[in-house]
Amino acid sequence: MMNILIPTDFSENSHNAIRYALDYFADISVNFYILHISLKNSFYKELEPDGFFEASGGKHTLQTPSALLKEEIKKCELFSKNPNHKFYPLYESVLLVEAIRKYVEEKEIDYILMGTRGTSKTNRSNMGSNTCDVITKVKCPILVIPENARFNGINNIAFLTDYNCLLRNRVITSLSETLDLHKSPLRVLHIKAQNSDLTASQTDNKGFLHYFFKEKKHSFHFVENKDLEIGIQDFVNTWEISLVSIVAKNLNLIQRLLLRPSLKSVRYTADVPFLVLHE
Repeated sequence: MMNILIPTDFSENSHNAIRYALDYFADISVNFYILHISLKNSFYKELEPDGFFEASGGKHTLQTPSALLKEEIKKCELFSKNPNHKFYPLYESVLLVEAIRKYVEEKEIDYILMGTRGTSKTNRSNMGSNTCDVITKVKCPILVIPENARFNGINNIAFLTDYNCLLRNRVITSLSETLDLHKSPLRVLHIKAQNSDLTASQTDNKGFLHYFFKEKKHSFHFVENKDLEIGIQDFVNTWEISLVSIVAKNLNLIQRLLLRPSLKSVRYTADVPFLVLHE
């Protein structure tokens, strides 16, 4: 039985993330823990605008957060097509990271699933600080679901790497489990510097990946870091990538692609979910 933690603020963005989770884990037994954080103290008001705590209209004035959480659970039970999906409400009045850390340990959480708004025409920066906090401060695999992401199966899974580090077993195991869950091929994408060849150690690390995934369908590709967003977007489109995986220590790249895309007219659209893995 897998244990999944999903924070919610009852916004459409959060609803979309939950619907994605129900489809993504449709064929396996899962305990879904739906977490709502309510911070009434004005000291915390700056935490609310980005990601999970955006305003959701006047809905909060009609029902208490506790009642809304119960309603959310009922919707989950209605939408789920798997009788082995179980849903549990969690309500906290502490900071997001503190609550998530608590439940990751207490409920033995396998994945955290978070929705994120990405960017908009009116506000293109600092849109994912809550997501960044969880990525950097909670050692648990995180599925980040952009607001426009829709589940249509997992055709191919990309893994972004620079081959500079030998991947630890925890990362390899999580990635392997993800491939098995959807019977998906792995497309390893090397983020390389311009006009540079692999060093001996990078070649060894690439060989390790090839050896470990030798029983699974996989292939190796590269994109140079000039116009990185465009290169990765082209790769996502060409190879029909449904999920992009990356190691959490590459936070700058995650922010650049998913949370704070550049202002170029042609840029990475960040509509494909990210799986962020911890060593």
